[in-house]
Amino acid sequence: MAVRQALGRGLQLGRALLLRFTGKPGRAYGLGRPGPAAGCVRGERPGWAAGPGAEPRRVGLGLPNRLRFFRQSVAGLAARLQRQFVVRAWGCAGPCGRAVFLAFGLGLGLIEEKQAESRRAVSACQEIQAIFTQKSKPGPDPLDTRRLQGFRLEEYLIGQSIGKGCSAAVYEATMPTLPQNLEVTKSTGLLPGRGPGTSAPGEGQERAPGAPAFPLAIKMMWNISAGSSSEAILNTMSQELVPASRVALAGEYGAVTYRKSKRGPKQLAPHPNIIRVLRAFTSSVPLLPGALVDYPDVLPSRLHPEGLGHGRTLFLVMKNPRLAAMMLLQLLEGVDHLVQQGIAHRDLKSDNILVELDPDGCPWLVIADFGCCLADESIGLQLPFSSWYVDRGGNGCLMAPEVSTARPGPRAVIDYSKADAWAVGAIAYEIFGLVNPFYGQGKAHLESRSYQEAQLPALPESVPPDVRQLVRALLQREASKRPSARVAANVLHLSLWGEHILALKNLKLDKMVGWLLQQSAATLLANRLTEKCCVETKMKMLFLANLECETLCQAALLLCSWRAAL
Repeated sequence: MAVRQALGRGLQLGRALLLRFTGKPGRAYGLGRPGPAAGCVRGERPGWAAGPGAEPRRVGLGLPNRLRFFRQSVAGLAARLQRQFVVRAWGCAGPCGRAVFLAFGLGLGLIEEKQAESRRAVSACQEIQAIFTQKSKPGPDPLDTRRLQGFRLEEYLIGQSIGKGCSAAVYEATMPTLPQNLEVTKSTGLLPGRGPGTSAPGEGQERAPGAPAFPLAIKMMWNISAGSSSEAILNTMSQELVPASRVALAGEYGAVTYRKSKRGPKQLAPHPNIIRVLRAFTSSVPLLPGALVDYPDVLPSRLHPEGLGHGRTLFLVMKNPRLAAMMLLQLLEGVDHLVQQGIAHRDLKSDNILVELDPDGCPWLVIADFGCCLADESIGLQLPFSSWYVDRGGNGCLMAPEVSTARPGPRAVIDYSKADAWAVGAIAYEIFGLVNPFYGQGKAHLESRSYQEAQLPALPESVPPDVRQLVRALLQREASKRPSARVAANVLHLSLWGEHILALKNLKLDKMVGWLLQQSAATLLANRLTEKCCVETKMKMLFLANLECETLCQAALLLCSWRAAL
């Protein structure tokens, strides 16, 4: 206890000594009675040289020239102090003074050791991230071996309808000569409590024995006002092309114009939890199964007399996932990737979340439908909101409070950096089997513009406490109190796989780094031993690939505070 008190007193005195030493300079390097700055005439402004035409000279921190080198290093400053000042005073000071100087030096050493520990943690996180960034790259596309094919609708065999939304219909598809060892997934229904205005015809239909496999899906956009030229269609529907690669657009007229345009949307880097558009092209609108029943009004007049659609439209080819249950962690990882790319989806809902199964039957989630996204290179995630005519995105039911309550004005700006994370919190109710509280009608219905956190329905007791707390945190009305998608994803990663490290009474960075190294070794080994990576291993690789010391510490602090409050 005596040593601790001495160190504490030494730290206090040392801090006061440093403040005086680096403050206004006076006699004895600021330790005596402060006086006017050297070279200043009485009445002049301190820190500036006198005389007409003289160059301004700032005093800064007031350190002598020979000590300014040590401003960034506490240890270096302490060493110079010891040589220049402390040693001189040692002989003049009594026992108490010497104890103070000793404690001061020890205190500076402890501060420097804490800084060194922080630097080691940051360095370890960066090295782990560099390794797993390469390991987490998405696998090859099914059409990679046919780079010159797949740009004409006639090349595909189209099967049953998978679903339709407010602007497109999706059908299962294949190319007759595709390899037969591709994974195939079956179409299923949507989540309970799905959004209004969508349907999935053909759900639950059994495929006849010997029927061809459909590893692909084709999304046919409805063209009401884009015109009939390929260039006009690509420009009008350019947001749908945000997740498309250069290969996907290589065979379509107007693709080069779209990519080189400075005003066009960003190109999204690939990510395992974001849909990948394998091919994008325009073609004449065909009469597909169920079209006359499901969407007759948007067909061209040559196919339906009362149709309002143009004869040509945009088609997007992607892997064929299934609409089913989703995983909260994967959704947060996908949203975080969008934020890091400076893109806001602005239309997250269960109908735009696609799921396929891995070899073990675990769901793998991807975010789709970028028709309402904000992907402007010039503004990023800060949308100027000058009038009500500015498009704030789709699906008003799941519009974050800072978006739904925004008022237009000359300097008004909507920040979308945490808007998609809020939508993830609302979708979490559907993930855990409840009706989304922001859908429907009646007393249980909430509106994002007016709800209060106390009105949010409780999640089932079967949901882990950490997840329940996280969902409530994601649905905070104030964006400043809401965790980012990256921090929220780290919370789930730590809750799932870091229980023993969170159980430590005194969690230190060195302990955290040790746990991260263990996770890295185990993940690399699991990835090497299995031919096909399971969902859990993929998620661990994503966690390690996006590792940042600061956001990891924020997640750990959130978890510790939630558990302490229970």
